[in-house]
Amino acid sequence: MKEKDVLGRAFAMPLTSPAYPIGPYRFVNREYLIITYRTDPAKLRELVPEPLQVDEPLVKYEFIRMPDSTGFGDYTETGQVIPVSFKGRKGGYTHCMFLDDHPPIAGGRELWGFPKKLASPTLKAEIDTFVGELHYGPVRVAVGTMGYKHKQADLAAVKASMEAPNFLLKIIPHVDGTPRICELVEYYLTDIDLKGAWTGPAALELFHHALAPVAELPVLEVVSATHILADLTLDLGKVVHDYLA
Repeated sequence: MKEKDVLGRAFAMPLTSPAYPIGPYRFVNREYLIITYRTDPAKLRELVPEPLQVDEPLVKYEFIRMPDSTGFGDYTETGQVIPVSFKGRKGGYTHCMFLDDHPPIAGGRELWGFPKKLASPTLKAEIDTFVGELHYGPVRVAVGTMGYKHKQADLAAVKASMEAPNFLLKIIPHVDGTPRICELVEYYLTDIDLKGAWTGPAALELFHHALAPVAELPVLEVVSATHILADLTLDLGKVVHDYLA
């Protein structure tokens, strides 16, 4: 294989059989359970990297079902998103993510810098309750519950929140283990077709685990919960801060 052929094909690994296709990526009937809770502000300040700023001691714990996604297939994801601001613009910083599908783990980490790890999340309706769970191996790490479609949410407000910027810390090591890439990445969800959004009573429990430390941001008070159903495109990102420059 010629050098030019290597460069022409080198968008992902392995070279001859990439773990994921070229994006952007479309999601159909993507379903969220988002439980917003109040946490320890000192813990937040320890975990959110500069130049992002924390305005309020809030965390969004998200469970997401993705039954139909371009190149990634059918999978479920969960994790914590922290409301932040960057140069006066409000958005969300993805602190951790756990999912059950290799292509979006590889693509998410390599392209954008999503902090993804392999685990076993679920999200489903159980009679009158929307239930999200995370297991890391056999150990239950998180469980969220919400009354199923109790009240329609403000669709304009929900869509505006989905259109806000999102931030990631992308780290790619050099062959000697030092950081080769260390960047703050900004990305957006686009072409959003919001099919429905609901609110209701909710509860969230987080359990301590050495390798899935979601309980480092303890639940002090549940503030709100939202159930969302939408089609959307996960667009590619851009670098807004280079820590090695």
